[in-house]
Amino acid sequence: MKIRPRRSLLYMPGSNPRALDKARTLQADGLILDMEDSVAPDAKQLARDQIGAALEEGGYGHRELLVRINALSSEWGEQDMRAISNFSVAPDAVLIPKIDTAEDVIAAIEALESAGCPDSVAVWIMAETPLCILNIERVAAAHPRLQGIVMGTSDLSKDTRVRHTRNREGFITALNLCVYAARAHGLEIIDGVQLNLKDDELLRHSCDQGRDLGFDGKSLIHPNQIAAANTAFAPSEAEVASARNIIKAFEQAQSQGKGVVVVNGRLVENLHVEEAKRQLALAEAVSHVSQGLNAERT
Repeated sequence: MKIRPRRSLLYMPGSNPRALDKARTLQADGLILDMEDSVAPDAKQLARDQIGAALEEGGYGHRELLVRINALSSEWGEQDMRAISNFSVAPDAVLIPKIDTAEDVIAAIEALESAGCPDSVAVWIMAETPLCILNIERVAAAHPRLQGIVMGTSDLSKDTRVRHTRNREGFITALNLCVYAARAHGLEIIDGVQLNLKDDELLRHSCDQGRDLGFDGKSLIHPNQIAAANTAFAPSEAEVASARNIIKAFEQAQSQGKGVVVVNGRLVENLHVEEAKRQLALAEAVSHVSQGLNAERT
């Protein structure tokens, strides 16, 4: 089982060269090099140029690189697509905002292909509008090139008037629906940002909640948030030990002709073994990332 950790995806403004450079040293699993919300209208071309130069220079190691473009409905979206298609080094993925329907996904991918974007570049979308949430099952199934979803809870809050509360009560339905749609169609899915940069306990709570809701990781707005996300979305030592015990006990039970076994008072079936194997694969992948970071520092 091959898993790519996506515990932490950090937004980095494409118009800020210092941020693009610093990102090479951060322990995030992925970076969202942004052309959209964090870039002023008069700095859009600067962001395109600097992101292209940063990709060409490289040095980002294991980090997955997504480029978030402006909406196709905006005056900048098509130019963003053409710029990405002309980059000498392509990103891992393009992140497309303001998607409402499955037809929007198809139109965006067709526009990317018409612009000459390489097939190796995956497509991710933002789930950040009320219509997108209501259409999320069809959106998630819209195109085989679609690989992942990033929740845009800030835009969703603006459009729905749902408030940002500790337990995100007003967002739970949207978060659940998006996780279910992603899992139904084999997509990765990343939780929305935590806007409070001063409350470390709230950040940890938000990360733990996202993990428990089924997300693969969390999108972040500041490097200081990386450690909390990396911890929350990686298996703990206790979880790794439990996974090994489950697999070992189940294999012993199978050798005796049994289809179930009790481990620490809990019934274990094949479905629990599959999840235990996924946990071990994720833990191994995280370990490889940590080893790579250590190598980068030496």
